[in-house]
Amino acid sequence: MTEIPEYLRPFVLSPPARKPERTDTVDTYVPDGAGPFPVVVVVHGAPLPPGLETPPRDWPLYRGYGELLAAEGMLTVVPGYQLPITPGPDGLVLDYATAAARIAAAVTAARADPRADPDRVVLWFFSGGGMLSAGWLRDAPPWLRGVALTYPVVTPLPGMAAAPGFDAPAEAVGEGAPPLLLTRVGREHPGFAAGVADFLTQAAAVEIIDVPHGQHSFDIADHTDESRAAVRRAVGWVRERQAV
Repeated sequence: MTEIPEYLRPFVLSPPARKPERTDTVDTYVPDGAGPFPVVVVVHGAPLPPGLETPPRDWPLYRGYGELLAAEGMLTVVPGYQLPITPGPDGLVLDYATAAARIAAAVTAARADPRADPDRVVLWFFSGGGMLSAGWLRDAPPWLRGVALTYPVVTPLPGMAAAPGFDAPAEAVGEGAPPLLLTRVGREHPGFAAGVADFLTQAAAVEIIDVPHGQHSFDIADHTDESRAAVRRAVGWVRERQAV
């Protein structure tokens, strides 16, 4: 039998099933009730492997977060995107600016949803999607209640570089950053862990959730009480930020 790919493994929690509203590029999980609802924009990891048949919006991981956050009363938006990649003299060059513009457009559309409270927004970045947080960390609008980063990549991936003119989050974070949550895992890739350590030396204030025995994608890879508690705590942080 063919082993199921890691990205199709089940989410560590079992929130109530909820079918998202789908457009060409965005899934929206709508809570029960009339609203207006606070907004969470969930930014999946990137770059995606070539030939991927199942987009991240259909992975149990992001469906799970969408369902879980909607069950907590938050209008949850999961935009799809890809990173344009070109060969460079020292490796691959990733066009983060184009992807960041796609995410910014999704945030604008989410805030314009008539069911949304446009003044209560949290952005939640996962894995390589964390590179797209830089602009929000440097110039946070007043309606941005917080930024969450889960096993994030915050410096260019090994063998890859950001296209000219795009700063990594570790270079963008500072005194003016919005409230921050960072979930880190004890069994992280060394290159990713080094970037997170650098990021934390630059961040003025950040709450940390440690998953000591967790690996990258612990929320589908490690079905443990430690993983489940970390996810619940992160969702609780997002909910608390929305209540401020």
